[in-house]
Formats: sequence, C-alpha cells, structure tokens
Amino acid sequence: MSFDPATQGWRLMRGGAMPAGIGFPWAKRSDDHWRYGLLTTAKHANPQGALHGGILMTFADHGLSMLAWEAAHRAPCTTIQLNTHFLAAVEPGDFVELRGEVTRVTKGLVFVRGILAVGDRDVAAVDGIWRVLRAA
Repeated sequence: MSFDPATQGWRLMRGGAMPAGIGFPWAKRSDDHWRYGLLTTAKHANPQGALHGGILMTFADHGLSMLAWEAAHRAPCTTIQLNTHFLAAVEPGDFVELRGEVTRVTKGLVFVRGILAVGDRDVAAVDGIWRVLRAA
C-alpha cells in the first residue's frame, strides 16, 4: 500500500509545479513551520532503480526556495548556492519530506538549511544561499 499524503494532513500545491515535469510538491504546516513533501514515482528513478539524486536536489531547491521567499517578505529570490549531502538511497514510491529552517537573513541574502527524510530516516542534508532580487 502506498503512502497517501492527503490522509496525513498534507496539501497538494497545484500552483507550485516543479520544473521538468517532476511533479507537484505537498505542503503541511506544523509547529509554526512549513514542511514540504514529494511523492516519488518510478519516473524519478536512475538506471540502478533508486531515486535520481537530481530529483532530490531539485525538490530541495524548490522547498528551500519557498522558505527563503517567505523570509524575504515574499520578494523574488534566486538560488546562488546549494549544497547537498546524500545520506541514504530513496526508493521510487517513497514520500520524501523536507524540514528546513532559515538560519540568517541579510538585506540581500537568505541562508537556509534542511533535512530530506523518508519517514524517520534522513536521506539528505541540504543548505544554501538565496539572493533577494528586490527589497520587500
């Protein structure tokens, strides 16, 4: 039986499609923080059958960008650095969750970090810097 995010309080973000047809992220507000999720499919797999690292990086960039955007008072932001440390393989069909936090905000930059997890298993650690394109 596959995981159904909607039954666990997640909301599909139909207006927030990720590039390259990767799909739509899920969102959930918990403890005054946004969490983002991706329900993976077989089309996200690499030739070895595990989830392709680029899918995880794209999802992390997308989710952390939403946190940066909120921290910048919804001013447009663009990623200028994204670091990813892969910790464990992800199987197609897994629901990947991003729990992130803003660590610093300056006039022109937002620093963000997060953990990608499948259930209680961490699969990647990510951090990055976003440039605020205009003052809010």
